Amino acid sequence: MQNYKHNISIVLVEPEIPPNTGNIARTCAATGTGLHLVKPLGFSIDDSKVKRAGLDYWKFVDLEIHESLGDFLRKYGNKPMYLATTKGNKAYTDVIYESDAMLIFGRETAGLPLCFIEDNIERTIRIPMSDDVRLRSLNLANSAAVVVYEALRQLGFPGLA
Repeated sequence: MQNYKHNISIVLVEPEIPPNTGNIARTCAATGTGLHLVKPLGFSIDDSKVKRAGLDYWKFVDLEIHESLGDFLRKYGNKPMYLATTKGNKAYTDVIYESDAMLIFGRETAGLPLCFIEDNIERTIRIPMSDDVRLRSLNLANSAAVVVYEALRQLGFPGLA
């Protein structure tokens, strides 16, 4: 594997849709970004849909699985964290990302736990989108790609050609 000059990670809290996680794994492999999955997962990591979406990139993913959000926070709570949510108080482009940032995304149907958002409101970010209430959110894999590429852009795309 390449030696990347960042330790950015994407954190998926209770992901439900296998192809989204597989697509995010591909993005992580291509950018040297870590991937953390927080249980419960809506699928088995061995699920064929996860494997198919991630193609043969899984061997290049720095993957860590956590039993709960609490377990993840006990281990990584000292890292700079950015909670992606439609309830975010800043646009994802309005923050300065550190090279060891944790980019945290919630499950597809419900997002991040409301109490977690409220306890960390100053760390919330959002991707601007239509104010039409029928359009609730963007696809998780697309959202993760948008945010991680902004963080990497700010850092000068370390280790990427």
